[in-house]
Amino acid sequence: MRDVIQRIVAAETEAKQAVEAAKAEADRIISEARKKAQDITARAHNDAAAEADRIIAEAAAEAEKEKEERLSRAAARIEREVGIDEARRKRLVEGIVRCVCTP
Repeated sequence: MRDVIQRIVAAETEAKQAVEAAKAEADRIISEARKKAQDITARAHNDAAAEADRIIAEAAAEAEKEKEERLSRAAARIEREVGIDEARRKRLVEGIVRCVCTP
């Protein structure tokens, strides 16, 4: 009878150790999974930030290009519309001089 009780106690001890080992392994697996999830999240965040920076830089470059094109078109239009020839320029300068120099 004593032998049976010792076997039962030994089996219980062994079962407790197996449960504790399983809990420790589960905790380790959960910890690793959390770390991997954090790494994936951080990498995704960094990738998204880099992509956003790239998109912003492209948009800024495109906006600058559009601005330059608009300025060029506006300057060409003004040149066409205003078209001051040499004779007209001379008359304008003389008129300005008269206005400024006449008391």
